[in-house]
Amino acid sequence: MSKAFSNLLKYIDKLPHTKKEQVYQWVKRYVEPSSSVGGRLINEMRETRFKEGFECPHCSSEHVVRFGKYNGRQRYRCKCCNKTFTDTTNTVLFRTRKGNEWITFVDCMFKGYSLRKSAEIVGVTWVTLFYWRHKLLNALKQMDIEHFDGIVEIDETYFLYSQKGQRGIIDRKPRKRGGKSKHRGISHEQVCVLVARDRTKATVSKVACMGRIVKTKVDSLIGSKLSNENVLVTDAWRAYKTYAKEKGLEHYRIKSDGGKHVIKGLYHIQNVNGLHSRLNQWIDRFKGVATKYLDNYLAWFLFVDSRSNESTKQHIKEFLLTSFVFEMTDTYDSLRLSKFSV
Repeated sequence: MSKAFSNLLKYIDKLPHTKKEQVYQWVKRYVEPSSSVGGRLINEMRETRFKEGFECPHCSSEHVVRFGKYNGRQRYRCKCCNKTFTDTTNTVLFRTRKGNEWITFVDCMFKGYSLRKSAEIVGVTWVTLFYWRHKLLNALKQMDIEHFDGIVEIDETYFLYSQKGQRGIIDRKPRKRGGKSKHRGISHEQVCVLVARDRTKATVSKVACMGRIVKTKVDSLIGSKLSNENVLVTDAWRAYKTYAKEKGLEHYRIKSDGGKHVIKGLYHIQNVNGLHSRLNQWIDRFKGVATKYLDNYLAWFLFVDSRSNESTKQHIKEFLLTSFVFEMTDTYDSLRLSKFSV
């Protein structure tokens, strides 16, 4: 027996990395069966989702009773709207039987594996995993901060508008691997992503508009999170100067052509620029991202960046539980047919 085991280990050692991952995931499922892992996950999801009281996901009524079981999961009925539901209704796990596979997939997401490599490991087609990814991220991007504290660094970064995956594009020739803009500098072919970050690392990173940022977009994205106690630090773009003046906020402008990147030894935009650099490096591995999904990838990046891209059990569970808390009613068709708008 010991010789056979030794031979098995030698054989596994010769396998390619993807096959080793498959073996690892299989052993993990054998040692910790999916029924127990999935069951604990559902229980934690229920506690997290309904921590302020159990309520109907259809009408928000608290008049709910148990109503038998369906596919092994507890079913409930609302006494107000008479609709039935389970713990997973209106979540990313709704109508799925592969709870444990989601855990494996999120592990692959943290490790930066491609969809095709993840499909080999998870045992699900890469097309299905694409929609799993965006169901998770559509829920995750609903995370938001309440307010900024103290100094707030604001700057924007730009991505070329992309219709990756879309067929029948008639207004231009298809691009290869992202392509290049027809215009020099910032133009309306560029998608503006506004990033605001305070010194506690509370961050907002969202698609703002096409082309240069304007003050109305600054206000719609972060205005509700700012107060008179905040100090804005931005580059020299005039929209920020106008916005800060109208709101009566203390404001410092970093002029890149002036050679002075820190004012009074305290005011700079180095933190947000560092985030831009990590974002661009991280997103390069996707070889272009469809603009309609860009906010999803921004939410994904903020989550993994704040956790140093470490694929630990705690981070995987936190990723899933955070996604489960938010309502998610998208279907494969609604994700596929979605349109970009700002």
